[in-house]
Amino acid sequence: MSQPVAANSLLVPAEALITWASACLCAVQMPDDDARELATALVQTNLWGIDSHGIARLTHYLERMRRGSILARPVMEEQRTGPCTALLHGGQGQGHVVAFRANRLAMAMARESGIGAVGVTDSSHCGAIGLYTREAARAGLVGIAFTHADSVAVPHGGLRPFFGTNPIAIAFPRQGAEPVCLDMATTSIPMNRVMNAKREGHPLPPDVAVDAQGQATTDAQAAVAVTPLGGAQYGHKGYALALMVDLLCGPLMGNAYGRQLSSMYGDLDAPRRLGAFFIVIDPARFGGPLLPAIVAQMAADLVAEPGSPRMPGDPERDHETERRASGIPVEPELLAEMRRWSAQLGVAAPA
Repeated sequence: MSQPVAANSLLVPAEALITWASACLCAVQMPDDDARELATALVQTNLWGIDSHGIARLTHYLERMRRGSILARPVMEEQRTGPCTALLHGGQGQGHVVAFRANRLAMAMARESGIGAVGVTDSSHCGAIGLYTREAARAGLVGIAFTHADSVAVPHGGLRPFFGTNPIAIAFPRQGAEPVCLDMATTSIPMNRVMNAKREGHPLPPDVAVDAQGQATTDAQAAVAVTPLGGAQYGHKGYALALMVDLLCGPLMGNAYGRQLSSMYGDLDAPRRLGAFFIVIDPARFGGPLLPAIVAQMAADLVAEPGSPRMPGDPERDHETERRASGIPVEPELLAEMRRWSAQLGVAAPA
């Protein structure tokens, strides 16, 4: 679900934002290829309408790189632990850069052995994880991804944050169209949406966030945590999913979990040391090469049902079509922040 956009937002072409973000990242010594890949990934997320994980996050990454808690040129280490398994030590690198490498390693192992599973350690925030599962699905594979995050979500029945938004993504190839992709937080909304609302002065929807006393609030300034997917009555489902994602990305990989994880927006000098988990499956080892056509037929069958249900990922595709034509909305406070960073780094601000 896309977030509200201020009526006085400036519409900026996607390529202008990619050019600006790439220049900023190169100015803090990120290699050109990594800078372009990260910039493109952030803007792609905006094109899908997921502004909570888009270009608004770049200035945070730049600040951490300037302080040294994210390394612009990390030394990553691949540890193959079996024919289908590996661990990627991220070297305190930028999370998107680490995640793309881990996912591509899982894709290579899936082509070799039918399945690839790669765990990640010592990384940082990797954005919308549907970026990685879609990449696998576009290559004719099935992509599954998980990552955990610092304590911003109150467990069902609890009063203070313990788990992160801990998202899950699964993508299937679809003949003649973009992949079918589930990409969801295990919380009611992402915490980055709260951060955007604080910056721009938007209220929050009801029942998605709590204040310091654990009480529901729509005031973004008072919000300290988000609620599990399912709300007050059914939040045990989102809570349990978040717990399982944390087990997969934390203890299974030898990483920290829950309240042990450092805060994204807290101590900006401390490395995040986050984990993630990527699983890629070659469908040729199972249902065979007809899978993309069958997925396309399932989508057609659903659209023919009463109410015309759509496949996960289709609304994002519509957003992309619209925003490639009209531009990406950049709200006033974010635009001012981007201009400040442009001046600091000696980079031309986006038009």
